Amino acid sequence: MNKLLTILFVFTMLSIGITAQNADVSEIKSKELKTGVQKLPYSWDTTLVDLGEIPFKTKKVAEYTLTNTGNQPLFIVYGQASCGCAHLDYSEAPVLPGKSTKVKVTYHGTDPGDFMKTISIVTNADTDRSILQVKGTVLGN
Repeated sequence: MNKLLTILFVFTMLSIGITAQNADVSEIKSKELKTGVQKLPYSWDTTLVDLGEIPFKTKKVAEYTLTNTGNQPLFIVYGQASCGCAHLDYSEAPVLPGKSTKVKVTYHGTDPGDFMKTISIVTNADTDRSILQVKGTVLGN
């Protein structure tokens, strides 16, 4: 019976500790959202590029600039477009503090009509993804 009570006590204390830590993280994120302060060591010049009208079966490039605003080298560790019609191009070289790099998305307009595509980027500085978007209209064939 003593072992069972001890195990129950340890489990309860661990649960309380984990809940308290999660509350602290939630509180910090909530404060960041309310104040509009972003603690990430990088910034994007834009997260949405409008390519306008694209002739049918034509490629057009959208360009995004990633700037390292931190004090450590920044790497893009993962990048993926939401479809095969968008090709992603970025450097795997480190972006030194205060420097920038370009992320290029080449969209191939094979389907007439409006489009909005998403590009996910993950860096070594943050486990969350940065979401970039490209939109426009492919003119009919």
